[in-house]
Amino acid sequence: MKPIDPPKTYRVKSFGCQMNVYDGERMAELLATRGITPAADGEDADLVVLNTCHIREKAAEKVYSDIGRLTKGKTQKKAPMIAVAGCVAQAEGEEIMARAPAVSMVVGPQAYHRLPEMLDKAVQGERITDTDMPAIAKFDSLPQRRRSAPGAFLTVQEGCDKFCTYCVVPYTRGAEISRPYRDLIIEAQKLVEAGAREITLLGQNVNAWSGEDVKGAAIGLAALIRDLAKVDGLRRIRYTTSHPNDMDDALIAAHGEVEKLMPYLHLPVQSGSNRVLKAMNRSHTAESYLKLLERFREVRPDIALSGDFIVGFPGETEAEFEETLSLVDAVKYSAAYSFKYSPRPGTPAATMEGQIAAEVMDERLQRLQSALNRDQLAFNQASIGKTCDVLVERRGKFDGQWLGKSPWLQSVWFEGDVEIGDLARVTLAEAGPNSIRGELLQPALA
Repeated sequence: MKPIDPPKTYRVKSFGCQMNVYDGERMAELLATRGITPAADGEDADLVVLNTCHIREKAAEKVYSDIGRLTKGKTQKKAPMIAVAGCVAQAEGEEIMARAPAVSMVVGPQAYHRLPEMLDKAVQGERITDTDMPAIAKFDSLPQRRRSAPGAFLTVQEGCDKFCTYCVVPYTRGAEISRPYRDLIIEAQKLVEAGAREITLLGQNVNAWSGEDVKGAAIGLAALIRDLAKVDGLRRIRYTTSHPNDMDDALIAAHGEVEKLMPYLHLPVQSGSNRVLKAMNRSHTAESYLKLLERFREVRPDIALSGDFIVGFPGETEAEFEETLSLVDAVKYSAAYSFKYSPRPGTPAATMEGQIAAEVMDERLQRLQSALNRDQLAFNQASIGKTCDVLVERRGKFDGQWLGKSPWLQSVWFEGDVEIGDLARVTLAEAGPNSIRGELLQPALA
């Protein structure tokens, strides 16, 4: 490739989990340090970063589809510079370079702090791949947070040591590692100074976070949350995604004692069948999972519960799927994510016997989602009449309309005189399956 003019505008397109959203924001901040600005809505960008997710089936093919869309009908001079980042980049970096000549850079999720240096080489015509996985060096190299939405993400932990048989995360994100306590407190303070009112702590197994506080004492996620709650101006704290194996007494107690910790818990279970859970290499049983949720409800009776489910795991029988439906009936989730099993190359489950036919998975997923949607609507309907603070996140479709989140992570819309970032006192008045209409009671809290 010949040298090209350095890009003046960029666009980062993030797929998948909230950690990818966080990574996308940090890459945007890195590009901003080079004077590159976001492309305006509706305008082509000089540099496009495809921040990919490898969890779902055909993830790599979607990347090639996007590359084709970006370059179709364009000469090399008019086509944007393309960088592929994220977990697909980590897993298939060399193949991407071989199959897609239009890609200038491939960078893994643990190496994107080197994106500016890679860009310097790319404008000289080099094609660069960086999928190294240094322990935690990238966070030391990222710029300070300067702008934030009312709700911000803060990665505290990365990687996974659980090796569930269906999952690629240990191979694309590496081993579990926790960011230092001091760095997290400072970044949280910077986010609040930049406008954040709510911070969601992120990790592949966020409740596996551990560190040392300012006194050198060993602490876990609960103690970190208690200290973050002392940050002046921070009004709300959430965390995701948790693993049942890493839940401890301190974190359960925090839900009943830390006012700023929102009454919401996302705790994936994946299946209601103990045999399937064992085949997945999940460390919990259906019974231990339900007992864990009971403990959370004991300390915070109004807590909203969310989960993840995989249907059609290799060998799953109809009776075992019915056990998943029974678990759903027992929990009554406020929200949940459900997926058909899709084999990921290199994972043990991909070569297991008893792969389930697509039409069987489709039918089971429809039944599961019907049950989950039923319970989500019921949870929303049970909220009617409650008065709560809604964090105003953005304007709605109509003049005077605002959208935000309740403490239970419900989408709430209402009308009134507020501003983005306010905590509006709202009565929940009318429930739908995906959102709630609220009525503003009084001036919002700054």
